[in-house]
Amino acid sequence: MAKRFLTPGCSVSWGGSETLKEIGLLDELKNSDYILYDRHSVNTPEEKVLMYSKIVTSDYFFMSSNAITLDGQLVNIDRNGNRVACLITGPKNVIIIAGMNKIVTDVDAGIERVRNMASPPNAIRAGFKPPCTELGKCTNCLVEDCICCEIVITRKSVITGRIKVILVGEVLGY
Repeated sequence: MAKRFLTPGCSVSWGGSETLKEIGLLDELKNSDYILYDRHSVNTPEEKVLMYSKIVTSDYFFMSSNAITLDGQLVNIDRNGNRVACLITGPKNVIIIAGMNKIVTDVDAGIERVRNMASPPNAIRAGFKPPCTELGKCTNCLVEDCICCEIVITRKSVITGRIKVILVGEVLGY
């Protein structure tokens, strides 16, 4: 479904997302003829800098959103900010795929959802150990392993049609 937006020979990247894994999109992309910018394909700090510069100039960037409000605002919390940076600016097209479990009433409910439902399992998946991984809920920590460093609310893109949201009628991701 999401690949229908892609054009032959385009460059593609993605942010960390259990949703993209669960729907099989990452495997499909890795077995395609698209130009892929995969941040996990590099090892050294110098290679990572070069890869991030390619990712931010990609034609298409796939991601999920941590929460989507009823009025269409996107609520995202990141550790490094690379995913939200690409949402804000850079890639020509951003395609967000989210399950219905990400729908919330408003921004406050979105932040609450991310901190208490998404951040603890995301921290565990990424190998970090902030207090929420043991408590199962946010403590509003600022420890070194905190993954809630960047909070971004996206109300609108100034480039019409740049961000596309695909809602999937099931529970996906955290």
